[in-house]
Amino acid sequence: MTWVSDYKYTWYEKLAMNVIRSGGHLPDHVAFVMDGNRRYAKLEHIRKIDGHSRGFDKLADCLRWCLDMGVKEVSTFAFSIENFKRPEDEVDDLLNLAREKFTKLLEERAKLHEYGVRVRIIGNLSLLPDDLQSLMAQVMLETEKNNKLFLNVAFAYTSRDEITQAIEAILKEGDNVLEEQDINEHLLEQSVINR
Repeated sequence: MTWVSDYKYTWYEKLAMNVIRSGGHLPDHVAFVMDGNRRYAKLEHIRKIDGHSRGFDKLADCLRWCLDMGVKEVSTFAFSIENFKRPEDEVDDLLNLAREKFTKLLEERAKLHEYGVRVRIIGNLSLLPDDLQSLMAQVMLETEKNNKLFLNVAFAYTSRDEITQAIEAILKEGDNVLEEQDINEHLLEQSVINR
């Protein structure tokens, strides 16, 4: 399935969207946590990876809805660093699914440019295989000039790791000494990976 689906709205969905639009302020930024795909697969008696693939398909629908509703930024938590603790075959399947979906994204670059979708991938990408890192870099470079919808994909990410990396970067830049009064929100904002 495509990253930005050609979603066909039912009359009821169209009505609901019009009501939502006319009801006031819509959020500029919406976040989705991709969770429950394994439970869904178990419930449906399908393979885990098929549950993850269907979860991606639903995310593509959500992206389309966000585009049509005028949401400017979408974030999705796709793959936690904690996922590396899963069985090796499941991790391999998830990384292969990511390869497949990011390759598809590059194949659909014209659609991404048409809709103005910019993809930003955040996380500790050094934990990923080189070929997947390269593919993700290509996606970000390909879409870097688009500015209608920002899609932030958290992959190999945890907030704990992001904060740890920020503190390490701060220490490398300075004299490896941080005083309590030096630590504040502004300092961390300058150093986090998703700025």
